[in-house]
Amino acid sequence: MGYPQSQVPDAKKKSVFTEAHLKSLCRSYTEANIRKLAGFANAETGVEPEVQMRAIGMLMDRGWGRPNQPHEAKLDGKVEIILRDISAEKKK
Repeated sequence: MGYPQSQVPDAKKKSVFTEAHLKSLCRSYTEANIRKLAGFANAETGVEPEVQMRAIGMLMDRGWGRPNQPHEAKLDGKVEIILRDISAEKKK
């Protein structure tokens, strides 16, 4: 499925999507794509089990969030933390 012709930027105009416009456009497909994922997840024939499991995982992640992932870091040397007061910077 491509973009409707009216929403494709004209390369000659050097027009690009803003981040907000792109997010909005992608979100407009949310319901249709979730229905398609659910169709893959619930298909009784014609969809490989790996595809079904991936679709189920994607639906669960979006509906319930992902579990917290543990992080581990090994640091050598010194660690420097810089704190800034950005509200003071905005007043300048």
